[in-house]
Amino acid sequence: MAIRDALAALFGRQDTSRAVEWLGPSLQQMVLGLTAEELYRTQPHLRIVLDFVARNVAHLGLPAFERVDDNDRRRLKDDPLAQLFARPNPSMTRYELIESLVLDLGLYDIAYWLVLEVPDSPSGWRIQPIPPSWVVGHSGGTAFAPGKYKVRMPTNTTEEISAEDMLVFHGWNPGRPKQGTSPVETLKQILAEQIQAWSYREQVWQRGGRASAIITRPAGANWSDSARERFVTDWKARWTGANGAKAGGTPILEDGMTINNLGFSAREDEWAEVAKVALSTVAAVYHVNPVMVGILDNANFSNTKEFRKMLYSETLGPLLAMIEDRLNTFLVPRVTKAQGAYLEFNIAEKLQGDFEEQATILSTSTGAPWMLRSEARARMNMPYIEGMDEPVVPLNVLIGGQASPRDTGSQNQNAAPVRVKSQHEPGRIRAKAHPSETYEAKADEVVRAFFKRQRKSVLDELGAKDADWWEEERWNRELADDLHALALTVTASVGTATAEQMGFDPDEYDVDRTQAFLKEVAASRAGAINSTTRDQIAAILDGEGPEDADGPAHVFDVAEESRSSGIAATITTTLVAFATVEAARQTAPAATKTWLVTSGRPRAEHAQMDGETVGIDDLFSNGAKWPGDPVLGADGVAGCTCDVEIIYG
Repeated sequence: MAIRDALAALFGRQDTSRAVEWLGPSLQQMVLGLTAEELYRTQPHLRIVLDFVARNVAHLGLPAFERVDDNDRRRLKDDPLAQLFARPNPSMTRYELIESLVLDLGLYDIAYWLVLEVPDSPSGWRIQPIPPSWVVGHSGGTAFAPGKYKVRMPTNTTEEISAEDMLVFHGWNPGRPKQGTSPVETLKQILAEQIQAWSYREQVWQRGGRASAIITRPAGANWSDSARERFVTDWKARWTGANGAKAGGTPILEDGMTINNLGFSAREDEWAEVAKVALSTVAAVYHVNPVMVGILDNANFSNTKEFRKMLYSETLGPLLAMIEDRLNTFLVPRVTKAQGAYLEFNIAEKLQGDFEEQATILSTSTGAPWMLRSEARARMNMPYIEGMDEPVVPLNVLIGGQASPRDTGSQNQNAAPVRVKSQHEPGRIRAKAHPSETYEAKADEVVRAFFKRQRKSVLDELGAKDADWWEEERWNRELADDLHALALTVTASVGTATAEQMGFDPDEYDVDRTQAFLKEVAASRAGAINSTTRDQIAAILDGEGPEDADGPAHVFDVAEESRSSGIAATITTTLVAFATVEAARQTAPAATKTWLVTSGRPRAEHAQMDGETVGIDDLFSNGAKWPGDPVLGADGVAGCTCDVEIIYG
């Protein structure tokens, strides 16, 4: 009976005459006399991270749906649930409501919504956020859920609000299940340090001397009053102020004089490093990658793009799930009568890329244009014209023929491995891989973008006459990351297509088995490309470059105009040939491979190999496993556009 009595006391109604258990967040979270609200207003690092999280969550749509069955859902537009979030209260929009919710959670780890039924509103309901600092206590209820909340209004009056009218969001607090634990509690030390640092700097600016330099003379030097006055007057007239006759020049001092600079040095006091550490710490507490809030020390094109994707999965995903669960469990059933109704953040809209990327993916995956001309005009805010509601399908993409409606002519002929009957050996299947212009264009885009980034940084360093103008480790790492991402995309597409054309399940091609090899290839190519760029710049700096070279910028002009396309062609040949052979190795170990020359002017050694056939795991006579094999070295693969054909039957 003792256990039953204990449980009854725990979950039973509590005596409302007892003292309030909680005094609210403001007093508990004070740091050096500053409340949480004052910390948000005065501490830039805290505000940067909180605003970043809140804005990115509020920017997401929060549409309402009805789940019809497992494979069908219907968007609710005229339902009270959708109307409520379209206009939650007379003074707020949906964006402002969600932004305030996330900011309250970020600052206090608790947020309050007063949810009331209001018959004269469009939805019949109203949501009014209550600032957590107004909630000064709670009473009644159980050990896990209060019965009433005590709210101190700005008029200094206290109101009691039933817990049934409050929707409360909060995190986890050890030992106090009715409220969360504010991250400000965790950040007290770093915030206190920042407050002290800002206070110290303010004192220095207010009370410190404003001299930028001092001029000294030897202790025993003789200097008459008239000479001193003449020197001071002449110095002010010549060297000080915006209108000094020789301001900005080099002064000539009298015998024995020295000039010494004074002033605050951010580098010497390590202020910049301390600020970065503080911002990184705040970002870490809120699970935000520091790169996303402006710390770009280790940022590059590849990882920044991935961090953007991670933002709505690892970073904000748990927070979004918590908000959705709370709304769908406690709010949705009260507001709507629709069965299976729910709210869901529109994360897909943020992850689907820009319009150009979407258009490319959709048109490629469907094999035809996917927008009507009338829809395109509407998107550009142009008036409707009759007769533009039918899709336009170019003849070259009418049910096959090309891989994409953007392609023309023979651009994508054999763009992916094709399954054909051999004219010489009926019944056998040949899968032939040929690098398409689509793959080459993507590779060229990646390499060209890298050269543009490299150009700006290297030329800036050279302009500043920095002896360490070439950051070899950085450039090799960045280009290797870009090429590795490209390699995974191209080989996954070609490998699965090859397996399918050979009659196997495309899922049998395992791109993970190729990760390590492709990473080594990317690193090797990156090193070779960057080594060539560095040597070309060094030659120009030493006066040994081309006669028409107008400084180091000439190297990048050539790289972006022509060199990138040659690199792209070579890389694409390597990747497509590798993926074709690898797909056969994984699915058909008994297959053979044939070296084919497709260029009108092949290398002499490659021309001799045209038609050479070996086992899928054997080497060709030049020691390579496929055209573009890295074992041939940079000279052996440069400019190679040969093809490989797989025979299986």
